[in-house]
Amino acid sequence: MIIAVDGPVAAGKGTLARRIAVHYRLEYLDTGALYRAVGLKLLRDGHDPHDEEAAVNAARHVGEVPLDDPALRDEATGEAASIVAANQGVRAALLQYQRDFAKIKGGAVLDGRDIGTVVCPNADVKLFVTASAEVRARRRFDELVAKGVETTFEAVLEDLHARDTRDMGRGAAPLKKADDAHLLDTSKLDIEAAVTAACMIIDAA
Repeated sequence: MIIAVDGPVAAGKGTLARRIAVHYRLEYLDTGALYRAVGLKLLRDGHDPHDEEAAVNAARHVGEVPLDDPALRDEATGEAASIVAANQGVRAALLQYQRDFAKIKGGAVLDGRDIGTVVCPNADVKLFVTASAEVRARRRFDELVAKGVETTFEAVLEDLHARDTRDMGRGAAPLKKADDAHLLDTSKLDIEAAVTAACMIIDAA
């Protein structure tokens, strides 16, 4: 069984996808971590994330960056990831890796921006997880403050809007809900309620 979980930044899809994977005893792949790994490799090697050739080369060596590296969650890495994700060459380099993951594992839960539309268009179940921009910004702001990062809610909201615009407007695999995806709005749901709602959708499917 392949479950595709897509949605914008800070919608809660990563936490939800992990919980779903545990519930159904499936492997889990955070595809966003792959793009963060590309962005982190570029930054560590002294390259500009806008350098398309360097980004594609980094994507081809993405395995050199452990996907559990704490630096993958840094703000600078996230910004670099958002930039390289718009690079069609980078997406092409990572596409087969993602497809092979689901195939080799015999089923998996994958979350990202284009799982249901590009990576696994024939997934058994597709979820598009979203929430209002204000709710997502508040979640992100609280997360950053908990990490000791100095910022403001307004700055986080502005950055979130910019990320959304870039993700939805890019030419390569833009963020959008697949026609056959189930919409799950988590604006008023805590993680337990979101997991319950998601499992009900999956079980019905």
